[in-house]
Amino acid sequence: MKDIKKLIDLANITAIKAGEKILEVYHSENFEIEIKSDNSPLTKADKLSNAIITEMLKDTDIPILSEEGKSISYSERKHWEWLWIVDPLDGTKEFIKKNGEFTVNIALVKNNQTIAGVIYVPVKNELYYSDGNSSYYAKVGNEKILSTNKLPMFNNRTTDELCVVASRSHMNDETLDYIENIKEKTQKKITLVSAGSSLKFCLVATGKAQLYPRYAPTMEWDTAAGHAIVKTAGFNTYEAKTGKELIYNKENLLNPHFVVK
Repeated sequence: MKDIKKLIDLANITAIKAGEKILEVYHSENFEIEIKSDNSPLTKADKLSNAIITEMLKDTDIPILSEEGKSISYSERKHWEWLWIVDPLDGTKEFIKKNGEFTVNIALVKNNQTIAGVIYVPVKNELYYSDGNSSYYAKVGNEKILSTNKLPMFNNRTTDELCVVASRSHMNDETLDYIENIKEKTQKKITLVSAGSSLKFCLVATGKAQLYPRYAPTMEWDTAAGHAIVKTAGFNTYEAKTGKELIYNKENLLNPHFVVK
């Protein structure tokens, strides 16, 4: 039997330490930017963060699936009951733009379901996490958690206003059509906010937004941690077409379009 709380305590400290290393690069003059085969950028910070996370989580004896880790065949992965799904630097484009909207994502997955997760925002020293039962917001200083607040279970969908969060870098016609459709169906006043990386999940988890439609490509490491956090804050993450909850460690690691609500 896994001690989820102990594992998430470790993941919290791991994300914080990785975040500090990311900030060292962020405040330096050299990001050492490379372009990967999918045309997405990779920086020195991505690599350093991944190395720290891999080292700190290895003694858990839970395998790691990371955006910047080595490719692991599905024939091997499909037998994993437990795994960590990691994005060592989510929002690399935002990192390069220096707008601060990037995160460290670590999720704990069991039997294809995300059950707990951590999102750390290095620039703001803010930590969001789920221990599988509740979601929390914490302030960080000197690589330690200074204060923690449990997030209340939100249900503000009965209000006359609806705040919808969308991607800063991936707004498209499908997303706008979805928002317009919601507006017509509910007759509510819609407020639209934009954010980068997994910060969109954090806005929903804290009740600052009630809806996050995503009609653009994402990978499992982009969503697993945020999905866990919104789930224990009264929301969930559903496939846009089927309405089924997103699952993880699939053969194809690309997510379908989804809606957090």
